[in-house]
This record gives sequence, C-alpha cells and structure tokens, in this order.
Amino acid sequence: MAPAAGVGREGAHMSFFDLVLHNITVKKLRLALTSLAVAIGVFAVVALGVVTESLKQSDLAILQTGLANFTVAQKGVSDLLSSNVDIASTARIRALPGVASVTGVLLGTARLNAANPQFLEIGIEPSELAPFGVTVLQGRAFGARAAHEILLGWRAAQSLGAHVGDQLTMDENRFRVVGIYSTGQAFGDSGCMVPLAWFQTFQRQPATYTLLFVRTSPNISVSALQGRVDRDFPQLVAIRTLEEFGRADRSLSLVLAANDGASILAVVIGAIVVMSAMSMSFIERIREFGVLSAIGWSRRRVAAMIFGEAALTGVIGVAGGLVLSLLAVTVVAQLPNLTGVLHPVYTAGVFARGLLTAAAMVLIGALVPSVRAASSKPMDALRHE
Repeated sequence: MAPAAGVGREGAHMSFFDLVLHNITVKKLRLALTSLAVAIGVFAVVALGVVTESLKQSDLAILQTGLANFTVAQKGVSDLLSSNVDIASTARIRALPGVASVTGVLLGTARLNAANPQFLEIGIEPSELAPFGVTVLQGRAFGARAAHEILLGWRAAQSLGAHVGDQLTMDENRFRVVGIYSTGQAFGDSGCMVPLAWFQTFQRQPATYTLLFVRTSPNISVSALQGRVDRDFPQLVAIRTLEEFGRADRSLSLVLAANDGASILAVVIGAIVVMSAMSMSFIERIREFGVLSAIGWSRRRVAAMIFGEAALTGVIGVAGGLVLSLLAVTVVAQLPNLTGVLHPVYTAGVFARGLLTAAAMVLIGALVPSVRAASSKPMDALRHE
C-alpha cells in the first residue's frame, strides 16, 4: 500500500500539493527572494517583448502605408526617420524596367500638444495622393506650393476633435486643415500630410525623400526587381517584409537583439538563483529525504516534490513579473518623449515567451537538487547532522 503524502500536526493526512505548499512556505524569506528573481526575469522578458512588438507593428504599419509592392530606404540608418534617398536615385529607380510608379515621401515629427509630442508628418506631392492610396474624405487636397495647408488623417481628426477649416499649431507653425483623408491604415491615418516642397524646405532636405514606395507593373517578379534595386543601389535597401526591416533600421535590429539577450540572461540568472535556493533546501532537509525514502517514497516521487516546490515558486514569480511588466510598460508609454509614439502591443507570443522563460528557470534550477534528493540513500541521509 502506498504511503500517504504527509501527516499534519494532528495526524490528518496532507495531500501532495499541501505538502509542497507547506515546504516552500516554511522559509518565507527564501521563497520571497527566489520568487523575486523569477519575477525580475519575467518582467524583463515581457516588458521588452511588448516594446519590441510595438516597434515591429509601427514598422509594419509604415510598410503597409501606400499602395506599394516594396519600399526603398537608406541602408543601415540609426532609425527610419534618418533615411535619406536623393532625387537622382529616385529617377533611376523610376526608370527601371518593371517599375510602374514611385512615390517619394519625406517623414518627420512635430510637437502638436502635450498628448502628441511627436505627431507624424508626411510630405507628399498632391499629385501622388491617389497613387499612394489616399482618399480625401472631406474638403480638398492642399496646393503643391502651399505653405500652411495640411490634410489631417481621420483618426487624428477624431482624436483632436478637428474639422476642415480649423487651425492647428505644430512646432510654432500654424496650419489650416483643408481636408480629412484616409489611407485605410491606422498609422497613416493618425498623422497629417503636408506639401512636399514646403516640407523639404522646412526640414532643410531639398530634393530628398525619406522613403520611396515602389509599385511594379503587372506580371513582374517583385522579388527580382527588389533584388536589382539592392544590387544597383548599394547605399539603399528594398524592403518588402518586416524581417527585412532591420536592414534599414538599425534600432529595430538592436532592440530585437536586446530582447533575445534579455531572455537568455534571465534564464541563466534565474536558474542559478533557483538552483541555489533549492540546493540550500536540500542540504537542510537531507534527513527528511532519508525518512521519506525509508518509509517507501520512490525516487521519482521525491524528485517530483522538489520540482513541484520549484514550480510553485515559479508560479508566484510569474504572477509578480507580469504585474510589474504591465505597470512598467504603462508608465513608459506615458513618458513625455514617448506619449503618442509608443503604443503597447500585448500579444500571446510575448506572454508565452515570459512563461517559457520562467519554466526554463525552474526546470534548469531544480534539476540538480532534485537528482541529489532522489538519489539520497536512507541510511546516509539519516546519519547526516
């Protein structure tokens, strides 16, 4: 007959879970410190993962703005807004066989108000609005040489409560809203569009663009044309997918690398802390393991108890880490320089990565102590002082 999991002070039998819970709560400070280590690891992975997903979604939104088959940017810039494509390269790309159209835009940000410290501005020729996929919902398009006329995205207009004919001040420049537009994409509809010629002069970037949106002719291989742009223009990069975005924007590559590094570091540090805590517990409880073996506990059951204690500690750490990460992301998103820029994106993948990180900490950290506890010989353990 299998022995009971444990016996309480008054002789009442304890379930296996109750025994595990009792064991980890005996040393409350150790439980708190070990759970904290797991929580910090989960916090780092989830918080950085949310920020990374937010940046990836913003970059994806840029690629999806405009009716283009691929986008061309300067290679290896610190961030996409620093990209610079000259007018001569634009003309050469426009002349390539298989290119139906090329729309050049100049991107920038301006302070609109406290809630929008980096409001998106898109400089574009009014003749390119329709090819770019812009639909003017209300009002009209701005003039090609107009200096103080803007089109406002419908999402931005809704958020600001602005209408056609209203005045807006951005970076101490006053503009009149002459129309409300839609691109069918949240990123583009949350900013404004201004005359390209005026914007190039204001930004002191004459005859240059930030991005080129390229449309191919029917029955043309997009990948082949993309490859030709990469070969013929070594200072530029053609982007079609989010995975290729890092070739243009180094900051995204750095954030992705930091995210991977944080996960690895969290597993290593967390596993060491869990292993240390469980090893201390093993040393203190050698006689207990000897007694359990003597009354008939199998090695598998002893190891399961150690893993159960580590897992329960990990669960507490995961809960704390998730709460910390959600609070941290909320606070960071409200910082003055990031208000309206960082839009937290919570995906199942981010939380799954946090859970897998915690699981790796627990499994690796509890492996050696559980093997040592399961392999303890009853007589040796009982003789231990």
